[in-house]
Amino acid sequence: QVQLVESGGGSVQAGGSLRLSCVAFGSIFGYNAMGWYRQAPGKQRELVARVTRGGITSYADSVKGRFTISRDDAKNTVYLQMNSLKPEDTGVYYCNAPGGLGSYLLSWGQGTQVTVSS
Repeated sequence: QVQLVESGGGSVQAGGSLRLSCVAFGSIFGYNAMGWYRQAPGKQRELVARVTRGGITSYADSVKGRFTISRDDAKNTVYLQMNSLKPEDTGVYYCNAPGGLGSYLLSWGQGTQVTVSS
């Protein structure tokens, strides 16, 4: 089973940037899609960005134009570049392999906390 370790979170002011990394201990090549999820305080975890093995990306409307997801299968790593951060981006960020109908294929890592202050 692939293990996921997220890092790169922190505390920033609104308008700032962060780059998150998710290192997989095990190959991610076999997973067509990898994604970043966010769990805001008191809310359910939601998928905010997704990238396929072919490089096709998709984003939640709330982050479109500000976040960029990428993957490096040779390094078994998925990245999330977050720019123009807003207080509503605050939450714990996780990566996983999205399945169909909202499912996910891997065990959750510990996540990385992002806090954006106004």
